[in-house]
Amino acid sequence: MGSVQSYMTTAGKRYLVRYKKPDGTHGGKRGFVRKRDAELWLAEIETARVKGGFVDPQAARIKVDDLGTIWLESKRHSMKPSSFAPVETAWRLRVQPKWGAWSVADILHSDVRAWVTDLSQEVGATVTIRTYGVLASILDDAVYDGRIAINPARKGRIALPRKTKRRHSYLTHAQVRQLADASGQHRLLVLVLAYTGIRWGEMAALRVEDIDFARGRLHISRNAVEVHGKFHVGTPKSHDSRAVPVPRFILDELARAVAGRRRDALIFPAPDGGFMRRTRASDGSKSWFKTALREAALPLMTLHDLRHTAASLAVQSGANVKTIQRMLGHTSAAMTLDVYSDLFDDDLDNVATALDRAAHASATAPTQLPPPNGGGLGL
Repeated sequence: MGSVQSYMTTAGKRYLVRYKKPDGTHGGKRGFVRKRDAELWLAEIETARVKGGFVDPQAARIKVDDLGTIWLESKRHSMKPSSFAPVETAWRLRVQPKWGAWSVADILHSDVRAWVTDLSQEVGATVTIRTYGVLASILDDAVYDGRIAINPARKGRIALPRKTKRRHSYLTHAQVRQLADASGQHRLLVLVLAYTGIRWGEMAALRVEDIDFARGRLHISRNAVEVHGKFHVGTPKSHDSRAVPVPRFILDELARAVAGRRRDALIFPAPDGGFMRRTRASDGSKSWFKTALREAALPLMTLHDLRHTAASLAVQSGANVKTIQRMLGHTSAAMTLDVYSDLFDDDLDNVATALDRAAHASATAPTQLPPPNGGGLGL
């Protein structure tokens, strides 16, 4: 049981509350001016301890800086480098400067709400949502540790900005050929990206041994991603390996390209023999991709749009959602439908047309009556 004791200060009598924690140790809180307030506070502590909702006032004084550093280290080891980098940036540039000196117990829901509002006016929706998520996740740990009872970033409604869904760019078969022909030494690379839908990092990590010429497949089991100038090799984004179908005409070109190479050689190496760095249209005249787009008279797009193109061409060929999901390495068919919902709009029209055709055929066809006496079936 806890107790309330008085003590004297230069400002007069004050009250100290002593209480027992769930782990058997004791804690105390001093400074109460009225004995009644001290007794009420002790009663709340005792009730919370019995109900399992005890929050240690001393533990609640931990700074966001200290808890955030621990949280960030756990993420460093559990996330892929390419995913961790923007999270670390959000912490370093926006969460730590604002909240680092705050005790987790002092953060109110209204504080978080006002911060998110200000943040959304300074940066885009993606950065705002990610930055808010970092703070909310750190405060989740504070709840799990019993430092606070409720996460102020989760309590109530925080009006997060909505991401503007970027319209995908899709190339036709003819446009893919134009782009590939304008890409010079990167011709085969463009064809592989546009017809298989593999990610840039998956392409960069491809080795000769990953080609299955007999089955017409590329085995995707590695991903080479550049983060802050350094390449990190790991599993694909979904963590799962997969076999991706490859058109025969591309297999034939791959066979010629890798002839005589070692099985562990990279298929698309950089000039220095290492992993190829991603080129971007923003690189200007240094970007071979931007140059190829201009020479092919195609609108500005990104290399990732070749992945979207692969999905589009697969849908046109009759592939269903589940097949495209496996081809692209999405975690679920629902994700594929969400990303490429525009590609399946025509399917809805086709369903209606097919149902209408079937219903019309049924209505105009002569009624088929069963033959008498069971039709000679001995019934």
